[in-house]
Amino acid sequence: MGANLFRNLSFFSATLSFFLLVGIFAVLFTYAQQSMQEFGFDFLLTEEWEADEDDEGGIFGGYIPIIGTLLSTLIAMTIATPLAMGIAIFLTEIAHDKIVKPFSIAIELLAAIPSIIYGMWGLFYFAPIVQLTIGGNGVGLLTAGIVLAIMVIPYMAAITRDSMNTTPDVLKESAYAMGATKFEVIKDVVMPYSKGGIIGSIILSLGRALGETMAVAFLIGSIMSIPKSITDPTTSIPVLLANNFAEAQDLEISSMYYLALILFVVSFAIISVAKFYFLGRNK
Repeated sequence: MGANLFRNLSFFSATLSFFLLVGIFAVLFTYAQQSMQEFGFDFLLTEEWEADEDDEGGIFGGYIPIIGTLLSTLIAMTIATPLAMGIAIFLTEIAHDKIVKPFSIAIELLAAIPSIIYGMWGLFYFAPIVQLTIGGNGVGLLTAGIVLAIMVIPYMAAITRDSMNTTPDVLKESAYAMGATKFEVIKDVVMPYSKGGIIGSIILSLGRALGETMAVAFLIGSIMSIPKSITDPTTSIPVLLANNFAEAQDLEISSMYYLALILFVVSFAIISVAKFYFLGRNK
């Protein structure tokens, strides 16, 4: 009785997740049809985003927000990955037992801070620092990427730490007994054993970084312009949708659904390729 109930609930949950995924894709694809028929694949390479209020048409292209999304995510993951790995290694293999719990709680609390708080902090405190030290006007691609990295570090560090904690002590003690240093134990025992969890943490953080809206909206500049340097302002898909959706009509709304569909497909493709590639290598 209990086993059958558990199996049926598990099957229902898995099936529901699949149909939710298909349903989201179907809704985005349906509402994007007008824009897809109007612009086709040229939408991906068009830089203009100009509405014509007279005939409720216009020219809309997704090139700039797509580039802004990918670049800001790349900056965030480049910064966050080594820092999160370092935090996880410190908490599992180096830190004294008395400070592990306080540090772990502090890291996890960072994940509970609303994204809009990160955005306000980045705009009024961190952006001037970037302006003084690196250049630009403080609001741009680099600032958005750095604050986005700070936002995803807690997720990546917490999952990586939990994965590293599953490494059996007997494996590490055997390595120490054979004369391995702490660095060698971490590199040759802990990291390979917890590789699946580490990859999972990076994939989850990547998904969070691709779809982040409010913090990035404060910091990226929200300008339809290709960034010439890393400090230039630009926009991203979530920011464009958040800023323009309420006032958009007809073709512009359809173009936004087209952008949302592209974000959905890009996120799904990147995470799927990473997941199946690394799962294949782990077998």
